[in-house]
Amino acid sequence: MSALEEKRTGGVTLYDGKILKLCVDDVTLPDGSPAKREIVRHNGGAAVLLVENGEILLVRQYRYAYLEETLEIPAGKLERGEDPLVAAARELREETGYSAKLYPALDIYPSPGYTDEIIHIYFAAEPQRGEQKLDKGEFLNVVRIPLGEAVKMISDGKIKDSKTVAAILKYVADNGIKF
Repeated sequence: MSALEEKRTGGVTLYDGKILKLCVDDVTLPDGSPAKREIVRHNGGAAVLLVENGEILLVRQYRYAYLEETLEIPAGKLERGEDPLVAAARELREETGYSAKLYPALDIYPSPGYTDEIIHIYFAAEPQRGEQKLDKGEFLNVVRIPLGEAVKMISDGKIKDSKTVAAILKYVADNGIKF
């Protein structure tokens, strides 16, 4: 046990839904005092950054939680036990019609203060166009944005989605791109 570790001593599940589970855990803090942790349990997600001819493939969709449209890399939730690479390939194909060779880029914790979600991000290579096959109830538009413009949109606060920001900045850093 590390000097900072909190030990779970009990808890309850308040909600167990299709996408997430809400738990309130009882924990013992490093100094021995008790505390509660509200945790959103989530199977995680997988996402893909596809750069083709200097342009990033993004999806524009309405996100009800924020009451606005967002620009995001193609992504989706994992089914329990699903391989993130399989999910990433599926989401890229469904949302954009593209297939590609996928390579691990990074894993991110979207908000470690209250959720155990991990998003597995992949870079795409050798993209092949195909037919978009959106899920029932899924509405989005595919857009292409030049890489430099996307980086500026991050700086200007126009691209706010954490997985998209992380993926683009990782790609720029890995490839030594300067603007």
